[in-house]
Amino acid sequence: MECASVNLPSSLSSSILNLQGSASPAGTKLSSKSFYPQFLASPLPNTFLQLNQRPQSFLYQPNSVPLSSRLYRGLISAEARKQSWDFGRFFKTLYFFNGPPSTAKFIEFLIEKLSSPSPSTPVKMETSGIVLVAGATGGVGRRVVDILRKKGLPVRVLVRNEEKARKMLGPDIDLVVGDITKESTLVPEYFKGVRRVINAVSVIVGPKEGDTPERAKYSQGIKFFEPEIKGDSPEKVEYIGMKNLINAVKGSVGLRNGKLIFGFEDNNYKELAWGALDDVVMGGVSESTFQIDPNGGENGVRTGLFKGVVSTANNGGFSSIRTKNFSVPEDLSAYDGLELRIKGDGHRYKFIVRTSSDWDALGYTTAFDTVEGQWQSVRLPFASLRPVFRARTVSDAPPFDPNNVVSFQLMFSKFEYDGQLNPTFVEGAFQLPISSIRAYIKDPVTPRFVHVSSAGVTRPGRPGLDLSKQPPAVRLNKELDFILTFKLKGEDLIRENGIPYAIVRPCALTEEPAGADLIFDQGDNITGKISRDEIARICIAALDSPYALDKTFEVKSVIPFSEPFTVDPVNPPPEKDYDIYFKNLKDRITGKEILEQSPLPI
Repeated sequence: MECASVNLPSSLSSSILNLQGSASPAGTKLSSKSFYPQFLASPLPNTFLQLNQRPQSFLYQPNSVPLSSRLYRGLISAEARKQSWDFGRFFKTLYFFNGPPSTAKFIEFLIEKLSSPSPSTPVKMETSGIVLVAGATGGVGRRVVDILRKKGLPVRVLVRNEEKARKMLGPDIDLVVGDITKESTLVPEYFKGVRRVINAVSVIVGPKEGDTPERAKYSQGIKFFEPEIKGDSPEKVEYIGMKNLINAVKGSVGLRNGKLIFGFEDNNYKELAWGALDDVVMGGVSESTFQIDPNGGENGVRTGLFKGVVSTANNGGFSSIRTKNFSVPEDLSAYDGLELRIKGDGHRYKFIVRTSSDWDALGYTTAFDTVEGQWQSVRLPFASLRPVFRARTVSDAPPFDPNNVVSFQLMFSKFEYDGQLNPTFVEGAFQLPISSIRAYIKDPVTPRFVHVSSAGVTRPGRPGLDLSKQPPAVRLNKELDFILTFKLKGEDLIRENGIPYAIVRPCALTEEPAGADLIFDQGDNITGKISRDEIARICIAALDSPYALDKTFEVKSVIPFSEPFTVDPVNPPPEKDYDIYFKNLKDRITGKEILEQSPLPI
């Protein structure tokens, strides 16, 4: 049979308590009933249960006189006094991170840990970088889907009509059903794993006289038919729909300037619940704290301050602060790392990220150096994080998965990993002001949201414009429920939301093949025609081009309306390098620059 033995060490420099199963005829099987309830009145996590030195064993058997909680506390307290160890601070640390003691939870914890001593590790989730195509059954959208699939890229489509989409795109398409004009249909689970978006949703316009079921009249894009809005209004599709789509995807695709997790932003302070976690947990005497310094940041603003005194007495040697588990885990999968804004003191620190809510679990860790007396931004790429359990690298652990970040820890320690020492470590006082922690997108940043808009969106109401030379949508903007006005308002939402974007404004769209020479322009002045197939290729190319980042541009073919464009299927034109066009684009040119100060009334 097995027994449960309670081992109190001759030295508490390593830990407090060890419970282990050992083969002995005098013992009984380990179970929750084997333990005196008051004896197990504190949720000591596994970190504090390890012994590295020979113990003195106190064997507890159910048929023996039980070890009272008073005797237990007396033994621990006596040992603590002998070692100059702050037993009260130890339990204060436990209470801060784990809450009030629970006998039942502690017993369950012990049984789980004793039966499975390996650290708990997160399950790796798929984060392959799905491209979401909205408006996937439209003329441009379905071509985007086809090209992406031929390239072998993971694609998900957002459509309103599942039957139509599967018939058009195939039964095996990764599909979610939603309507961007109805926020409630954009379920958050639809966008998990999405890293980039191509939005080809557009208000439906058709000839008043009617069209074929395949919209052949409208799709040809050259001959003029008197148009009218079919279905939802431009306001619902181009503006409200854009707002809903951006809100649904921006957590997945990320923000150009990153995501603030701790610190200041727009005069607001984003707090985290930091608590001290020092070597007191293993018998040491180092001590630290986290404070808010109202004037200690850059330019005299508010900042956090990690400070303390570190000592190697009692085999200690580290001070740290750790957050309580986040009430809602952070999904940082849209980003590439964490950026700390700190004022250095010349020491090397460690930063630990946890993806498990368990107290004693694997931590993904990296070290960083600081420059004394200097504010600096330190970037910690997720790729640099190593899986560490109790200062030992876990070689077979899964890679870091940023989908479910539950806590952070900042540490100043004598030790690095696997027995290595911190070359900058010195005993004594230290302090590290930390003004912010932000998730970042690494350079070069490329567009994460590519939107197909329309040439002409800034022309209604433009002074001095000859309407007779403008496309029908410009001349009939009011009659078409201000279609271009709302398209422009939708564009503005993209530019204002901080998503890395590219906005493509095609001239009149045709069913002609891609391959003609192109003209890219900015300022919203050109007219002409352009192939839908060409626009689809431009959108996909923009996803990978830093030159297209945060650019708004118009595009047309050099072929005039009067000439059809064809290609020889045996000898098609070579694929274009669209970066040649993207490189000439400039920032912040939209065509709004020459509009009148008073906006067009709606």
